[in-house]
Amino acid sequence: RVWIPDCAEVWRVAEITRGYTEGDAVLHLRLDDGSVRLELPIPPLWGWLAQLSTTAAPSPSPQALAYPVLHSLRRRFLEANAIYTYCGIILVAINPYKPLPIYEEEVIYAYSGREMGDMDPHIFALAEEAYKQMVRFGKNQSLIISGESGAGKTMSAKYAMRYFTTVGGCLGDSSMEGKVLASSPIMEAFGNAKTTRNDNSSRFGKYIEIGFSQAHVAGATIKTYLLEKSRVTFQAKAERNYHIFYQLCASATLPELQGLGLHGAESFHYTRQGQCAAAQSTNDAADLDSTRHAFSLLGVLEADQLVLFSMLAAILHLGNIRIRGRDRRGDGCFVEADDEALGLFCALLGIEASQVMRWLCHRKLVTAGETYLKPLSRQQALDSRDALAKHMYGQVFRWMVSRVNRALRSLEGHRTSIGILDIYGFEMFELNSFEQFCINYANEKLQQLFNLHVFKLEQEEYVTEEIPWVFVDFCDNQPCIELIEGRLGILDLLNEECKMPQGSDGSWAQKLYQTHLNSSHFQKPKRPTDAFIVCHFAGKVEYQCDGFVEKNRDAVPEELVGLLRASKSALLAELFLEEGDGPMSLQSHRTSGSRLSGRPSRRSLPSSQKSKKSISSQFKASLTRLMEMLGSTTPHYIRCIKPNDGKQPFVFDSRRAVEQLRACGVLETIRISASGYPSRWTYQEFLERYRALVSREELMGTHEKQICSLALGRLLQDPSKYQCGKSKVFFRAGQVAYLEELRYRRLRAACTLLQRHLRGWLARRRFGRARAAAICLQRHARGMLARRLARMLRRTRAAVMLQKTLRMVLARRSYLRTRQAVITIQAFARGMFARHLYQQV
Repeated sequence: RVWIPDCAEVWRVAEITRGYTEGDAVLHLRLDDGSVRLELPIPPLWGWLAQLSTTAAPSPSPQALAYPVLHSLRRRFLEANAIYTYCGIILVAINPYKPLPIYEEEVIYAYSGREMGDMDPHIFALAEEAYKQMVRFGKNQSLIISGESGAGKTMSAKYAMRYFTTVGGCLGDSSMEGKVLASSPIMEAFGNAKTTRNDNSSRFGKYIEIGFSQAHVAGATIKTYLLEKSRVTFQAKAERNYHIFYQLCASATLPELQGLGLHGAESFHYTRQGQCAAAQSTNDAADLDSTRHAFSLLGVLEADQLVLFSMLAAILHLGNIRIRGRDRRGDGCFVEADDEALGLFCALLGIEASQVMRWLCHRKLVTAGETYLKPLSRQQALDSRDALAKHMYGQVFRWMVSRVNRALRSLEGHRTSIGILDIYGFEMFELNSFEQFCINYANEKLQQLFNLHVFKLEQEEYVTEEIPWVFVDFCDNQPCIELIEGRLGILDLLNEECKMPQGSDGSWAQKLYQTHLNSSHFQKPKRPTDAFIVCHFAGKVEYQCDGFVEKNRDAVPEELVGLLRASKSALLAELFLEEGDGPMSLQSHRTSGSRLSGRPSRRSLPSSQKSKKSISSQFKASLTRLMEMLGSTTPHYIRCIKPNDGKQPFVFDSRRAVEQLRACGVLETIRISASGYPSRWTYQEFLERYRALVSREELMGTHEKQICSLALGRLLQDPSKYQCGKSKVFFRAGQVAYLEELRYRRLRAACTLLQRHLRGWLARRRFGRARAAAICLQRHARGMLARRLARMLRRTRAAVMLQKTLRMVLARRSYLRTRQAVITIQAFARGMFARHLYQQV
């Protein structure tokens, strides 16, 4: 049995039907479907036997390893409808594009408490492993979910959250479980949107840290990364803005939303550019009900929700404000005073329309000696309007995340935690801009972390511990990261260009060409455009330089923001506080705004405006913190795979699947897992954990390594299943589970012995107490019965005496009466006889 290349399925299983000798022109093959083919002999392709279990070979090559892995995934997915598969230490999850009945509460409890491998591969099994390790060893865990856009990362994160809240329960606050789950529809409404690849694509990254105290959920914290604000003002064809806008438009007829001036999504510039007002898999009106219910669960008042919706409606109306040029040369522009969208925008936010008209079309310039107004061209005014809309939505999103975290915060704190990282997948479109660059940069950092944990540290530890090991080659993406974030890298040059007063995308592109053309990971496109190509770990991506400098600056018209800070609405003013501002600064914003009738002053500007970091610098710092946080946890990897680009249920495109497997390092991970030692313990940790398995004779050893070596030789017997290093003992895959089973049996036997003796002692004690109680009861009962018998005997004797005496008296009385009667009769009879005789005589 061999593998042969196939144009559609990449590789197919076949069987050689005739013998092959050196020099034969063709191979006679029978495919797995029964058809016959003739192939030219290519030894590297057919020389690898078709073993679906990759552990059969000592060190298979990545090329050879791809065949059985792909074949196994395909068969499991199409024949058994199994979307989860273990590939080494990674759980591969294939998006079925169809709801499956494998996530019910009964399934959760079925996986709870079970070891990995006892049941079918599942995300619940990996979540249970993370939960078990956290409880058992007291170490923080993390689930790193990665994959392309549309591969199912967000759903995997939701299932993991539901597992932890269900199995872990909640400590103290019984509603915490509902609050943690309620955060998902809110985050999706404000941070997800429809793209050409995914109807519910996360346009931001989030790290959900679930805190545990005494193995129970105590609270949660959500940290977000790089919201794609440019989507607020522009959407490509067949794409949508963020879901919350369409939810509001679909519910515009609700009584509480009547005053927002909302209509269908087709009537707003910011929601109709993609020409896709509705998505097939969403019901916007029902989704708004879910969003509002989730807000209520998190303690957001109905009044605050309406203010928030007013803010979002104002953003939509802001996009409909018509800005007209004064002449054909483009010098100056204006907004008509009777513009309906302008009136609705100002009414919803409580600001003056005249000030908005002024600062939309002018900019204040402050020089050394004077301050004057500069009229803006129509395009500059449109850019200023869009910048304000993006800033407004960014502040809404930041406030929303802070309110969610406030509701999920635990007052008691937590001891351990499990983090779930759901971050945007690697993206490559026909036109790639600043957002795609940042997203792919984040994926490079995550891939580097994966390489560090799985490849570098693992193999370096084998060398340090003097374990026999043959190095596994892998693609190290450190040079690509150096190109992006190193000294004079892409980000450095971009930040430098942003500091230039006349900095532009074109001059930045020229600096890139001059600095990095010699880099192996940087290329210049052949087309005469300002663009550059970066060779990422997942492939080459061409980025258009247009918009990089402006988006990185994230410049916001401070005059317009000052108007919003001076709003009468307390919540609205809170939304536009800069990070670090306190209540006093909020009051000063209001005072300053009212004093100048809406005209912002230098005093109303945030003190950090001049030192504000660029978007790329902020993102780089947040990524660094994320990597440090993930590095301090025990990671568990979930690789989500898109089976096809058409979102068709249970359709498997082998070419797309193998591309993703190679890009995310699954194949190299399998090689290490097959030939390496994924589990390791220090000798002290091993003895603390498995002391119950060590015999008394083995404990007589001189040092810990000798004790562990003797114990493992007896327990595992096969020396190839473990290795004793200088300070640690290493185990092949599955051996720790075997030791855990032995430990469980030993502890169970010890518990059974203790229970047997304890139950015997308790039974004897209970029997002695019962026996003593029975004897006491018998004694008292017998005494009572004896006394009762004696009393009866006395009464019987007395009755007999009374009866005897009474009978004697009655008998004597009867006798005396009878005697007296007889004597009387005799007397009369004798008298009668005497008289009769006397008469006769």
